[in-house]
Amino acid sequence: MTEIISGLLAGLPAFFETNAWVPESVAIATWETIYMVAFSTGISYVFGLPLGVILVTTDEGHILANKGVNQILGSIVNMVRSIPFIIFLILIIPLTRLIVGTPIGTIASIVPLTLAAIPFVARLVETALKEIDRGLIEAAQSMGASAWDIIAKVLIPEAKPSLILGVAITTINLVGYSAMAGIVGGGGLGTLAYYYGYQRYEDVIMWVTVVVLILLVQGVQMLGDGLAARIASKRR
Repeated sequence: MTEIISGLLAGLPAFFETNAWVPESVAIATWETIYMVAFSTGISYVFGLPLGVILVTTDEGHILANKGVNQILGSIVNMVRSIPFIIFLILIIPLTRLIVGTPIGTIASIVPLTLAAIPFVARLVETALKEIDRGLIEAAQSMGASAWDIIAKVLIPEAKPSLILGVAITTINLVGYSAMAGIVGGGGLGTLAYYYGYQRYEDVIMWVTVVVLILLVQGVQMLGDGLAARIASKRR
């Protein structure tokens, strides 16, 4: 392994000298990945956060207990989450084409990325909210707080550190999903790695994209950990 890495490093200057297009292509692919992951994460939380709140509050014994709604939504979430992303990506090609006009490209990739992330976000939110001490909820109820007041002033604020970590986890998952989307022309680092690295047998391009993806994941995780720790420390 060490010999392989040493060989790749030794050949980098010559490779980039004869392939001057690579740095620019990596920069563009990195921006495309960040673009579609950021948008997908944002949109998935617009729908996933309320869905997670509903899953928690409609659970048995909670403030809006409704067994029927809870079971139906839970089943839908589990059904979507059970489908591997690469299969899900192909299954919703007609929907993607209907929404954006084409199933190929960075913007088109946002559709399957978002739809796949919504149930994942819902479960993360559900887990974060279920960690809250029920005594806080009961105290709010005893003071006459409405269901909305409990959600907005107790559940969400108390779960903020966990919710922020959930955003980081979702973003990291979507970085991996975006790479899979690249195999079918989704753009970003996945497309660069597959079409210019794997199919053309250019090991350098493959390794460069891997390094960039690792840096993106590490950066997101560090940012999420830092923000969560800062919010948690302010509440002490």
